[in-house]
Amino acid sequence: MSVIKSYDALEQVIARIQAVYGGWRRHTPIDVMRRDWDELFWADQLTCETHDCLADGVPVRWIKVPGAREDRTLIYLHGGGYKMGSLVSHHDLMVRLSHAASCRVLGVDYRLLPEYRFPEPLVDVLAVYDWLLVQGFEPGQLAIAGDSAGGGLAAATLLALRDKGQPLPASAVLLSAWTDLTASGTSYVSRAEADPIHQRPMILALAQQYLGDEGNPLDPLASPLHGELAGLPPLLLQVGDRETGLDDSIEFAAKARAAGVAVELQVWPQMIHVFQQFAEELPEAREAIRGIGAFLQRQWQPS
Repeated sequence: MSVIKSYDALEQVIARIQAVYGGWRRHTPIDVMRRDWDELFWADQLTCETHDCLADGVPVRWIKVPGAREDRTLIYLHGGGYKMGSLVSHHDLMVRLSHAASCRVLGVDYRLLPEYRFPEPLVDVLAVYDWLLVQGFEPGQLAIAGDSAGGGLAAATLLALRDKGQPLPASAVLLSAWTDLTASGTSYVSRAEADPIHQRPMILALAQQYLGDEGNPLDPLASPLHGELAGLPPLLLQVGDRETGLDDSIEFAAKARAAGVAVELQVWPQMIHVFQQFAEELPEAREAIRGIGAFLQRQWQPS
C-alpha cells in the first residue's frame, strides 16, 4: 500500500472518534451510544436510491447508485462490536461500494447486543441469504462484505453456509475483520500504543457480552479464525497497520491461503480501524474502496 497521503486529515478523524468514545461512561444508555455512533459516521454525499423491506423478517435496505447493475448484489454487514452500528452509520460506505462495484448493496440490520447475543446476528444473516436465493438470486451474482464485527460475521456466514452444503457467494470482502474473540494475536500488544481507538480489554469485554457466560470464544461461528477455512470463495482483506486487531486479518488470510483459498491481503500503512468509513476525508479510504470494487467485479460470474 502507498505511504499515507493525509496525515493531518487522519489526525482530525482520530480526534473525532476519540471525542465520541471519550464522552461515554459505564452507564451511558445504549440508545445514546448508538445515536452518537450514527452521527459520527453519517455522511450523504452521493446520489443513490434506497428501499427498505423485510427479508424473511429481517430488516434490510437496498442501496443502488445511478447506473449500477441490477443483477449483482453485495450483502453488507456493518460493524460496531455487535452492539452498535446500523444502516445509518454505514450508509456512505455502502453507497460508495455500490458505485465502485457497479452493483446493488443490501445492508442487513441484524440484531444487536445487549438485546440479543450470539448466534442471533448469524441467524439473521443466514435468513437473508436464504431469502435472496428464494427470490431467484444466483449465488454467483452475490458477494458478502463486512467491517469489524460485521467482517467476522461475514466470515462466519461463509463457514455456516459451507457446512450446511449451501452454495456460496462469488466472493467476500473483510474490512478490519474481528475474526478472533480471544484477541490472542500479538498485534494486540505490539500495536497497543499505535492504535488510538481499540485496546484488548475492550475487545474481550465485548466478546464476553456477545457470547454470554456459557459461550465458547473458540466456536468458529463466533471466531472464524479458529475454524476450518477450506472451500471458501475468493477473499479480499483490508486492514490498517495501526490496528491492535491487525493479526485477526493477517492470521485469517494466512490460514485461508494454506487451506487453498484465493486470498488478497492489503495492510494499509498508518491506517486505523475501518478507515474506509472516512472516505470523504481520507484519499486512502477512497483508494481502498476503488480496490474493493475492482476485486468484486473480477469475481462475479459473467452474465
